Amino acid sequence: MLTWRALGRATLARQHLLERVPLGAAEAVEHLVGLQGQAPHAPYLGLWSRLSGFDPEELSGLLRDRQVVRIALMRGTVHLVTARDAAGLRPLVQPLYDRDLRTNTIHAAPLAGLDHAALAAAGRELTEPQPISGTDLGALLHERWPDREAASLAHGVRGLLPLVQVPPRGLWGRSGQPVLTTLESWTGAPLSPMAPEEMVRRYLAAFGPATVQDVQVWSGLTGLRDVVHALPLARFRDEAGRELFDLPDAPRPDPDTPAPVRFLADFDNLLVSHADRTRVISDAHRAYMSRHRLVRAFLVDGVVAGTWTITKRRLAVEPFGRLTKRDRAAVAAEGAWLLAFVAPGAAPSDVAVGSAT
Repeated sequence: MLTWRALGRATLARQHLLERVPLGAAEAVEHLVGLQGQAPHAPYLGLWSRLSGFDPEELSGLLRDRQVVRIALMRGTVHLVTARDAAGLRPLVQPLYDRDLRTNTIHAAPLAGLDHAALAAAGRELTEPQPISGTDLGALLHERWPDREAASLAHGVRGLLPLVQVPPRGLWGRSGQPVLTTLESWTGAPLSPMAPEEMVRRYLAAFGPATVQDVQVWSGLTGLRDVVHALPLARFRDEAGRELFDLPDAPRPDPDTPAPVRFLADFDNLLVSHADRTRVISDAHRAYMSRHRLVRAFLVDGVVAGTWTITKRRLAVEPFGRLTKRDRAAVAAEGAWLLAFVAPGAAPSDVAVGSAT
């Protein structure tokens, strides 16, 4: 049996959040099976929290060189992943996008009865010669299907094709609207579906130990029970009696292993990749963040202890509860380091640690 604390420490170890590790950006992105990328700079914050000596220009260079890409994958959300993982994961999670085309509350009805093969072919014709914005893509598709809504046509192409957002979107210190082309056109490599068994192993290496439902929540796929049960995995139980699976040799640190203060990126995968997330965040705090649309959290002793924002070179930290004097000092120190990374030249005094919310 693994306690909640033991599960939390195991996941933090695999997420490189117990101590920063000396990995290159590409190696780290691949180990983590990507980083959440809805916010363009979130992957940089995610790697800053996990890697020693991380240089954001290294990741920007990988984007420019097309070794990593921004693409919608697991759970229908944008991730930053290696080009190799994008080619393997996108066809594997395609059923998620096929289902969305049938059930999306906004776009399913406007797309009903449309020839998907024809829409995909038109999408390739419009996006592959030169990257194009979603708005322009929808407008051009609407010229071919004037009885269909432009936004829904563009949404349909996003679901049918593996579209990547190309730079300058996602570069450190830069901004730009999402401009799209196909993964194959951008990288010059064909899709190569990853085996479901490999996906499960990769997930456990980054997020385990986990239940079957955890794997399905992370991926957005269903029907993975037989895949998980067929693998030669170690088996445990959590405190609620649920069966957990893990790679036999994966790290499972002592539950009393110290866990330092860490600031997490927007929508950090640590917080959204399990069905039961209480190993790192209480249900009450998760509900509070969702209700108030808060997307950045920080950890104290391995669990979410509050949220943070940066506005005009000032870091505001809002704890959920009373921090000890030692923890408060650690939060302020880590916060000053974060602020120096995000806003060079800012002073430690620009970190404000509030009282309990």
